[in-house]
Amino acid sequence: MSGGKYIDEEGVLYTTPIIRDQGNIYKPNNKVMADDSVNEKDFHTKEINLVNRDPKHLNDDVVKIDFEDVIAEPEGTHSFDGIWKASFTTFTVTKYWFYRLLSAIFGIPLALIWGIYFAILSFLHIWAVVPCIKSYLIEIQCISRVYSIFIHTFCDPLFEAIGKMFSFVQISLRKEV
Repeated sequence: MSGGKYIDEEGVLYTTPIIRDQGNIYKPNNKVMADDSVNEKDFHTKEINLVNRDPKHLNDDVVKIDFEDVIAEPEGTHSFDGIWKASFTTFTVTKYWFYRLLSAIFGIPLALIWGIYFAILSFLHIWAVVPCIKSYLIEIQCISRVYSIFIHTFCDPLFEAIGKMFSFVQISLRKEV
């Protein structure tokens, strides 16, 4: 067992509780536990990238809509240049600010709803779905063995005999004129 004092990055002195020599699950002392545990930095407070907000490219094919993707004038049918520029500016600015307004109004409530939904989904998966599947696989293993014995005892010899019976059958393909 070990305990002591340490100074964090900000220079604050802390006393450490007595922990096991191999470490506890939150701050392991040995390399084996350190590799298996979560990083020292809390993943809830990690820094987010404010430039690249879609690093996994979830919305590449859905949301990248520009003026040229929606409105286009073919050759021979052009409006006045000023109208075209004003339309472009109106479309782009409206889309930009209306998205910001909607995300300001609905972003946090929807983030709360989606957070609750995925928490429930994770909870059900961890505490209900996976244990049910594991239980089913354990229970079905007995039936699987009985079924396997049945197949090997009755069906394998039957199909082997049928295969031997039909192994002498020859099919000739003649072309009739």
